[in-house]
Formats: sequence, C-alpha cells, structure tokens
Amino acid sequence: MSESFQALVVDKGESFSVAVKPLTVEELPAGEVLIKVAYSSVNYKDGLASIPGGNIVRQYPFIPGIDLSGVVVSSEDSRFQPGQSVIATSYGIGVSHFGGFSEYARIPAEWVLPLPEGLSLREAMIYGTAGLTAALSIQALEEHGASPDKGKVLVTGATGGVGGSAVAMLAKKGYTVTAGTGRMEEASYLQALGAAEIISREEVGAAAAKPLDKQLWQAAVDSVGGGPLAAVLSKIAYGGAVAASGLTAGTNVPTTVMPFILRGVSLLGIDSVACPLEKRQRVWERMATDLKPAALDLLVDREVTLAGLPQALEDIMKSNTRGRVLVRMD
Repeated sequence: MSESFQALVVDKGESFSVAVKPLTVEELPAGEVLIKVAYSSVNYKDGLASIPGGNIVRQYPFIPGIDLSGVVVSSEDSRFQPGQSVIATSYGIGVSHFGGFSEYARIPAEWVLPLPEGLSLREAMIYGTAGLTAALSIQALEEHGASPDKGKVLVTGATGGVGGSAVAMLAKKGYTVTAGTGRMEEASYLQALGAAEIISREEVGAAAAKPLDKQLWQAAVDSVGGGPLAAVLSKIAYGGAVAASGLTAGTNVPTTVMPFILRGVSLLGIDSVACPLEKRQRVWERMATDLKPAALDLLVDREVTLAGLPQALEDIMKSNTRGRVLVRMD
C-alpha cells in the first residue's frame, strides 16, 4: 500500500473544519484488521459528527463514517485473511473509533463480518447501517408475529435511509406497505420501491392526542419517534407491534398505556449499534437473500467520492437526500 492515503477529517482547532487530508496507517487507531475501504455511506449520525455541537465526536481530529465495506489488507485475527471481502458497521465506528470516510481503516476484529455471499461490496453499503436497522426492524416484527397475510404495514420517514430500505424489503417479502412521508413529491419514488399506498406526515400524525384511534396497520417500522410515534401506536391493530429506531421528531413520545393494555400493542426497540455479532450476521445473511430487493440501486440518491462528502453531510442534515448516499473510495 502507499505510504499515505486520503480521509475526511473533522477537526476542532482554532475553528471547526471538515476537510479531506492525507494520513498514514500509523495514525489509525488500534485494531486487529486493516481494511482497504471500497465503500461507505452517509448516515444522519455522520452528519452530526460533521458539525460543532453534534454531540457525537469526543476527541479531535477524527474520521467519521459509521460503516464501511472493503478488502482485508492484513489481520492479526485468524478469522480474517488478506484479500477477504468484509463489512463493518456500528459499535464505536465513526463515533469513538476512526470510521469509514477513509481509504484505509483499522478495525477491532470483533466488529468485522465477512461479506455475505450474494452481496457485493457496493451493495453492502447501499444498505449500510440504515439497511441493517431496517432489516433488524422487520425481523423483530416477524418474530412478534407479523406476516404478509395479516394486513398493512406502515413505514414512517419512508424517504430516509431506514424508511426507504424498510419499504423495499417489506415489499420484497410480499407485505402491503403504507409509506408515510413529509415529502409527498417523492410518491413515485416510494411506489417504485414497492409502497402500495403513500400518506403524508400529517396523516400519520393526525389525532395524535387520541390514546386510541382506528386500527389501520398490523405493524409499523418507525424511524421518526416523537409525536408521530405516539399517533402510530394509537392506530396499530390488536396484538400488533411497532419497531422503533429513530428520534428525528424528538425523544418525547406523548402516549398513554391504552394501546398497550387495551390492544396488546408492543413497542419494540431496535438497536443496530451494540447488536450482538451472531444476530447481526444472521440479519446480514437475510439482507443478501430473502430481504434483498430486486432493484437495490433504487435506494441510491447519489454516489460521491471523499471530495463530495462535505456537501453530502450538509445535505443529510437539511433532509436534502432521498434514500442512501453512497461513498466510493477511488
């Protein structure tokens, strides 16, 4: 490998900066597996890491990027061999440990997974952490009893990374999907992903003050949180569930116990950060097989290089993205 490589570095010196800079392998943090990164992706947490006061990064300078795919250069762990294709998402990556916005990354072996058969390195990062979160949500709902023959499933924040992935995966499995969005102009995109019905953010959150409302959906994948989540809970059918993973609408959920004790509704928390490796592996296998949409590329908003990352990070913070922003290392 070359003596130096390029990475996106956020720094907080005399002034806050986000810039592509040269680094050496010696400057990377400790880890058993050195990876030549092929792709990463842009997530909301990455956007927070790129702004002052985002409360993600604790020590500077820092390389964001909470996921990556690539090829092993060297490994101190016998499970991984040079030339092997791998993926790494979540844990401390891009938060407390240098992340994927870099041509090379050194990652602890317990955070690394072999690339599942049936996925390319590019496809793995079309999914990224957002796709993993969506797949974990669907698995949790199915373990709770959801199935295509039991009625509609709602997906909130459907034009986002988690939401779009969930719409496409659920449609692949044969579910009738209602896509909730604040961007009704993207209706044709959501239909292309497989949504049977598109409703506005206002319709999702209508009658949020009611502890119980008309039973509309057997289940929901919620990446929004806040007041909309409370409204969704009031409209889930008896015995149904909501898989919740987001907080873009806030952390306060103004609901009551009524959906839980009168309709037996369950609220399932979805965590992709500390998800056990064995479970993570099983879900990635599903993402390569029964959950994999036929047209995975539909989820891609754009593909950028390191040079285009600052603008992409700014856009995700302004909700100026649709689906996934893929980061390609040249």
